[in-house]
Amino acid sequence: MSDSDIDTILKNTRTIAVVGLSSNRFRASNGVSRYMQSAGYRIIPVNPNETEVLGEKAYASLEEIPEKIDLVDIFRRSEAVPPIVESAIRIGAKAVWMQEGVVHEEAARRAREAGLLVVMDLCLLKEHMARKA
Repeated sequence: MSDSDIDTILKNTRTIAVVGLSSNRFRASNGVSRYMQSAGYRIIPVNPNETEVLGEKAYASLEEIPEKIDLVDIFRRSEAVPPIVESAIRIGAKAVWMQEGVVHEEAARRAREAGLLVVMDLCLLKEHMARKA
């Protein structure tokens, strides 16, 4: 993963599916998603335990989302990443972003082989803010 990959993702992304997005305002997934939404990105929650988050309908899986997804942002434990990456590949996402503390080298390799850009162990909000300054 390079700075140019991060720049490309941020520049070309309009719709972000956030896997593990919680309606709890104190969860990192909520704060990051709220920030990205305020920066002009469309946020689509993916969480089978939610019906709506940040004013958007929540979906149980990536495959249920009826529109094109540019970026899949993952707020799940590292061991939960491989099936999410497989879903991201199936739906034709352009990139996968694993938040801080989320690392899965094999899933990242699989995503890259399928043509997706991959970011691991970085915060989307922090990277976006650093590039705005």
